[in-house]
Amino acid sequence: MSSSEPQKCCNCPEAHDDVIKFLEEIINKVYNYKETYFETHSIEQAINKNQDIESLVTQNLAIFNKHEKMALNANKACYNYLKGKLLNVYPTYSKEAEALLSKAIKLDPKLVDAWNELGECYCKIYDFVKAKSCFEGAMKEKKNKISLRNLSIILRQESNKSQEEKQKNVEQGLSFAKEAVQLDPQDGNSWAILGNAYLYYFFVVQQNPSVLKQCLSAYSQSEKYIVTRTSSDLHYNKAITFKYQEEFKLALETFHQSSLYDPTWDSPKVKESQLLKYLQEIQELVTSKGKLKPKKLQQIVQMIDSKQLGPYGGGSYTSSTGQKAKLIEVSYDSLKPGLNEEKVVLGKVICSVRNEDTVPFTYCSIDKTGSVIVTTVFNLANGKGVIIGDSVAIPEPYVTDVDFNYKENNFRFRLVRVETPVIMVVNSKKLGRNTRARVQISILSKFD
Repeated sequence: MSSSEPQKCCNCPEAHDDVIKFLEEIINKVYNYKETYFETHSIEQAINKNQDIESLVTQNLAIFNKHEKMALNANKACYNYLKGKLLNVYPTYSKEAEALLSKAIKLDPKLVDAWNELGECYCKIYDFVKAKSCFEGAMKEKKNKISLRNLSIILRQESNKSQEEKQKNVEQGLSFAKEAVQLDPQDGNSWAILGNAYLYYFFVVQQNPSVLKQCLSAYSQSEKYIVTRTSSDLHYNKAITFKYQEEFKLALETFHQSSLYDPTWDSPKVKESQLLKYLQEIQELVTSKGKLKPKKLQQIVQMIDSKQLGPYGGGSYTSSTGQKAKLIEVSYDSLKPGLNEEKVVLGKVICSVRNEDTVPFTYCSIDKTGSVIVTTVFNLANGKGVIIGDSVAIPEPYVTDVDFNYKENNFRFRLVRVETPVIMVVNSKKLGRNTRARVQISILSKFD
């Protein structure tokens, strides 16, 4: 190009055939900046992310306002949608964004993207009724991944009249999340929402370890993409999964990673602190044997009697594989990591462990040899836990040897995980189904 030829400004819509296309390009650049922030910034700069985005939005709002008349003449609905989307980039609710997006839909009810943006705007103020209406409105026009994954989230947020209704919503939410992934297998956000849907499914519908594996598999797929790999939400939810898997070191590290990607979000720091405190208390109680005086501890040990095995004393047990098995009483120390088939352990409770989340119920017990073991019981109804002095027999115990260091803390103890209390024998009697409750979990993003 010769120097005599007129130069076209890249920030001027006259350089483009379509002003709407020009504004769309601005929006795409803003969202790309947000989603790939850590491609050009270090994690230490995470604290500046929201401020940097706000600065970029302010800069581009000036461009929008400058060319408003031209854009409105070109397409009123699209202009209102694009400006609303620009303001909706903030993690917090924008009243102006809501007004602009609502206007866009009134001008063009078939504008699917505007329906979805407005739905996400309502989610930020937890108005899930209006949000659901928006996503369903978008779906009437066209099946799309954004509506599907947001409907998956909202179904989990709805208040339910019964457990059956809740289960149905969670199952439907999982179905929507799967559909979103099928529509675009290369979308990291859809994979993350699928992981969350599996996590809910595990606790509400079917507590099968294979479901948790599917959950982590979905998160791993999501991490392949920069948009979600650096998401604090993804790492937070992954940490929750590790916590319930009792992969404590991974949980702590992942909560910490989540907090690094969004230092303004307190939940990851709080969860890391709570889990660390929980583990510290376990370690202290194991080391001190429940802080009981030697004489009291000796009295408890002497009271352990095989007769307290109740129905497991020389009787048969239907194992996890559905086979009838004859149980052999063994000591805590003789257990092996993993599932101990055809074995039963008996001990007396020496203390319970405080847990901010209330799930799982955690206690320490001692066996005849004086060995201490930690037991975590899932799905236990409120007020149905064991107390000091109770005799507890657990068939085919699943054992994990916890042994790791984290932030100058050393953790080393043996843990038995009980998925449901109905298999436990307490004071010679098997616990009834009234002791079982559904797990409530604290997961998902800032609004999920």
